[in-house]
Amino acid sequence: MEGIKLKAKDECIWDAASLGEIMLRLDPGDGRIHTARQFNVWEGGGEYNVVRGLRRCFGLKTTTVTAFADNPVGRLVEDFILQGGVDTSHILWRKFDGIGREVRNGLNFVERGFGCRGARSCADRGLTAISQLKPGEIDWDELFGKEGVRWFHTGGIFAALSETTAEVCIEALKAAKKYGTVTSYDLNYRASLWKSIGGQAKAQEVNREIAKYVDVMIGNEEDFTAALGIEVEGVDENLTTLPIEGFKKMIEKAVSIYPNFKAVATTLRSVKSATINDWSAICWYKGELHKSIERPGLEIYDRVGGGDSFASGLIYGLMTFDDASKAVNYGAAHGAFAMTTPGDTSMATKADIEKMVGGGGARVDR
Repeated sequence: MEGIKLKAKDECIWDAASLGEIMLRLDPGDGRIHTARQFNVWEGGGEYNVVRGLRRCFGLKTTTVTAFADNPVGRLVEDFILQGGVDTSHILWRKFDGIGREVRNGLNFVERGFGCRGARSCADRGLTAISQLKPGEIDWDELFGKEGVRWFHTGGIFAALSETTAEVCIEALKAAKKYGTVTSYDLNYRASLWKSIGGQAKAQEVNREIAKYVDVMIGNEEDFTAALGIEVEGVDENLTTLPIEGFKKMIEKAVSIYPNFKAVATTLRSVKSATINDWSAICWYKGELHKSIERPGLEIYDRVGGGDSFASGLIYGLMTFDDASKAVNYGAAHGAFAMTTPGDTSMATKADIEKMVGGGGARVDR
């Protein structure tokens, strides 16, 4: 079966670009949001986290398309992006009205969870600059045609922000395909985002249209069921059993509906507690299914962003090796490592990931 065909590196300024919202994450540390007296702050966003990982961990040249209200909070998030090495030249800056009546920047309060207490997110993202983005506002011909992008990534969080962002998502994917850019999409279903704009039925309508323009589809078992209506057989409601045969059937069905899919990947997570998960991943590519090394009883410090780091490791592996077995192991290792540190974004180095992929343990490096 036909694999992924990347544009030549010397034809493109950017190895990868993303489209999505980037919020300021406020983290109460080991405590809880409603009892906190101070917060650590980070940047984070499902689509952005992927290109941030590709830049910071794997050394690729990346850019992000997003929008901010031009105020100190927006400039703080920009500063985080700059520290992560991701290009900011495609950020749209909206005039701030002084109090956020017309446009704001998104805030995301996130508890890490521990033991029997799961991670929890409380987002404050109404009227954000990126949620008001409309078709025609981004010059995709400039980005994909003149500058050149080898890989474009976006996802279901951005598509769910408003009815217009779903339209922008489709517009961007069509433009990427026009110029021969490989496209990936993380379903990332969030019921809370879809609730006020049509719920799960609308999510499936939107994502089924978007899927037509995607080369590499990423998601977990809940995402494929909720966002595309493709069931995974044999998974119980607590996700304590994850039968591989069910996922094989899910992927086969997805590919039969969307023959444009060049690869389909999903993480396999069995939740024992907020801080102990069994963790692995699978990737279908060129007609074959590849499974990563299994990490039973993986200890987790902060699970938020683990799936995004899986996606960036997977994309790096496919771009660099065109080898799904290597790619799914780079993705699973990067996702696992990212969950050992706080914040949405990865603090891993490529050496860390290559050590894990090679079977290295957690002994002290001296």
